[in-house]
Parts: sequence; C-alpha cells; structure tokens
Amino acid sequence: MDQEHQVVVVVVPLPAQGHLNQLLHFSHLVSDRQIPVHYVGAATHNRQVKNRVHGWDPSATSNIHFHDFPIPSFPTPPPDTNASNKWPSHLLPMFEATAHLRQPLAELLCSLSLTCRRVVVVHDNVMSFAAKEATLIPNGEAYSFNSCSAFGVMFYKWEALGRPSFPGIESLNQDLIQLSFEDCMTSDFMDFLIKHMEFSELHVGEIYNTCYPIEGKFIDLVSQEPFLKAGNKQWAFGPLNPLSVNSKSVHRCLEWLDKQSPDSVLYVSFGTMTSISDAEITAIAIGLEKSEQKFIWVLRQADLSDVYANQEQGIQIKLPEGYEERVKGVGMIVRDWAPQLEILAHSSTGGFLTHCGWNSCMESLSMGVPMAAWPMHSDQPRNTMLITEILKVGVVAREWGNRKEVASPTEIEDAVRKLMASDDGKDMRKRAEGLGVAIRESASKEGKSTAEFNSFVSHISRV
Repeated sequence: MDQEHQVVVVVVPLPAQGHLNQLLHFSHLVSDRQIPVHYVGAATHNRQVKNRVHGWDPSATSNIHFHDFPIPSFPTPPPDTNASNKWPSHLLPMFEATAHLRQPLAELLCSLSLTCRRVVVVHDNVMSFAAKEATLIPNGEAYSFNSCSAFGVMFYKWEALGRPSFPGIESLNQDLIQLSFEDCMTSDFMDFLIKHMEFSELHVGEIYNTCYPIEGKFIDLVSQEPFLKAGNKQWAFGPLNPLSVNSKSVHRCLEWLDKQSPDSVLYVSFGTMTSISDAEITAIAIGLEKSEQKFIWVLRQADLSDVYANQEQGIQIKLPEGYEERVKGVGMIVRDWAPQLEILAHSSTGGFLTHCGWNSCMESLSMGVPMAAWPMHSDQPRNTMLITEILKVGVVAREWGNRKEVASPTEIEDAVRKLMASDDGKDMRKRAEGLGVAIRESASKEGKSTAEFNSFVSHISRV
C-alpha cells in the first residue's frame, strides 16, 4: 500500500501491566494484518510490556513501532500492604504523570497525518485525552478500548446513569444487581477517572477484549443506548491473548508441571497490582498446605511505578518458618516473573486462585481453567460474579463483603478443596473446559470473534 494511502493505528495504554498487556496483544493482531502500529508510552513501561509478553514470537513485532515519550519524575511510594482499601494507591502519581504524554502524542499524530490516509487512535478508556488529540487532525478518529469485561462496564455505566430500569438488567439475579461497588477504588482515583475521562464522548467506537461465548448477553446490552452513544460502533473480538503458546524459554515451574498429573496443580497469583498483608500471606500459606493440593504460588510484591527501579532493595515476602521445606514436592513458590499464560495452558494445571483481574480471567477462560476468586479492587468483584454466578466456572474464595476482615486459613483451604477435589469442582472444570473450546472456536478462522475483528479492520481501512 502506498504510504499516502496507508492506515496506521496509534495505541495509547494506561501504564498498568494488565492494561499494557492487553493493548500489546491487540497491537500484535492489528500488525498481523500489515497495518503499522505505533505504541506509545514512557520508556520504562514500553520496556516492561515487551519484556513480559508471552506467547508471541519476538520476531513478529517488526510492524509495531514503540515510542518512548519523556515524562517528568514523580513520587514512587511503596505499596501499602496493610491498607484497608486494596486499590493500588501507590501507582496514582504514575497515572497522573500520563498527562505529560499528551503533547508528544499530539506531535506524533500531526506527523502521521501528513503521510497517512487515516490515523486511528485506540486508547485505554481512561486515557481519553488521546481521543481529543485525534479530533484535532483532519484524518484522525479515536476508539475506546475497554480493559474490563462487558459485564463490568455495563454495571459501571448503569451506576453512572442512576440505575435506570430496562429488561436486560431486570432479568439478572437481584443479588447481583444489589452488590455495592463501595471500596472498589479510592476517592483519589475516582477523581482521577473523572478528570481523565473528560473527553470520553469524542471516540467513535468501543472495543472489548471479550467474546460471545463468555458474555454474549452483556456484549449485546452495552451495544444499546444508553450505554453506547448513537452512531458509535462496537466490537468484541477477544481473547486477545494467544491461544496456542509456543515458548522457547523453559521456566523451572513449567519443568515441574511436566512431572505432575493432569489437572492436579492449583496456580496461585493475585496479579501485579495487589498488595497482601503479612497476616493474609500466612492465611494463604496455611490454607494451601492444609488443602493437600499441589500448587504453584507466584509470591511477589505489587509492581512499583517503575518495575526496574530499586530492584536490589526489593522486599522478599516472608512465609511461615520452615514453610517452603514442608511443602517441598507439593508446592512451588515462584518469587520472580512467571509465565502465566504457559502455566494456564499446561495440562497439569487444574485451577487458578486469582484476584479476577480481567486479563487473568480471559487467559484462564481461554485455556479452560476454572477459578477460585478472591477479588481485591476495581472491576474484580463484578468479574467474580460473572465467573462464579453466571458462567459457573469458579468458586468464591473470599466474599467481597468480608474484604475488611483478615482471611482465615480455613476459607482458603475450603475453596481450594472445593475447586480441586470435589464433585462440584469437577463440574466446574468440565464447564470451564467446554467454555474454553467455545472460546477457541470463536477465535478460529470462521468464528465470531474473528468476524468481529475482520469487521473492525475493514472499518478502519475503509476508503
């Protein structure tokens, strides 16, 4: 395609791992269609997302252009493991610093607009300033990327509209409708959202990392007014993560999994933004030990704003004395970055104890792995409802209503046993495996997700 007729995509993520990762997966998919992609962010966050990506051939990124934009220094406080609200407040200064990406983004868009037929900006829904900049060039248009489930977004929008009555909501279980969003976020972050979503009405379409086998009803609901602005378009073409994993590096946990029986190992990880108190770490440790189930536990501090800063000062999370020796052969503790997608794809992995961040949910669902859900903040309580109450492919390990109390080892033990060693757990696993098959079929050449992605590519490539 001649340069003057070219369509380019500019991706603007929020610099948190789950957001960076989903939009890099999206960038790979677009790049595979021979559309140049420009991925923008601070140098440290671009480095982070490239280093941590799993499942893609590193040589397949030649059509993705990373732009390391400078941002001024900002406070980098450590995570507060004892905070009553689990939302990662220590990252807020970093999020606020993203406002400084606006000027270099504007300059990039202006430059691209001179040689490209259309400049397509796909921005994290929080980073709505990118939509404003897209409107300031004659051949620009913006699309909002939702890094949450359609189910979660529907509830956020419904709450913001004052909970109006309509058939889609009324058909849901009343207990689901009444669950409060209280404490999902801090008031400071809510203020940030209000400020940074100032231009959210300027995009012309919305994108979801989900698919019809997972939440078709809710995809259809959020495509209707009042959730979607009249005239705007919507696409749902997840899962964005690779469905066949061909890793060239062999992590020690994968070697250990190779020696285990099918569906026998519980994978335990609470993501990159969750801080857990010492008391809760002890409860998890004892609960896992008493469950007598094999496990891999990724035990890391929450990400700092710069994951490469002060690495030598990293605090190692303490376990009960003698714990690792006692669980040797049964449990593996991983204190570094773990290849989550490969772990979930492994035949020996039979369950996932998770915070229910959407990135983790999509990876687990696409690999057919059932979950034990312990929501911590943000969209995670709603994701937990989707997983356990609607899809019925998981068990609640920790009720949201008990979030201010320290978890007990018995809670963890009971949830793990139910998921891994009960008839109910077997039924969940069977449903999860069936859902995984349906998800992969949706992402196949003739599937619904592929058709949705083709529709998006055709739309942005239109003449």
